[in-house]
Amino acid sequence: MKEQLEKRLVQLKAEFASGQKVMADLEAKQANLRDTLLRISGAIQILEELTSATSQDEYQNNKYVQEEANFEYQFKEEIQQNVNESQTVRATKEHKSH
Repeated sequence: MKEQLEKRLVQLKAEFASGQKVMADLEAKQANLRDTLLRISGAIQILEELTSATSQDEYQNNKYVQEEANFEYQFKEEIQQNVNESQTVRATKEHKSH
């Protein structure tokens, strides 16, 4: 009976050691996977920020182009009004002198 108990004790110790090794391997894999996921998460965050910044830059650039176009249009309108007023004044002066 004692021999059977000792034999069983040796078997259990071997299984326990094997289980500890498997657990250590799994914990190492878990740590590696956690590090990989952390790097991926960081890369996602950076790309989202770059995408957002690019969108904001494009928005600002489009807004700037639109403002420039509006300014140019208004400037041309003012010039045309000044030309029209000058022509009217000139025509009025010519008409009065005749």
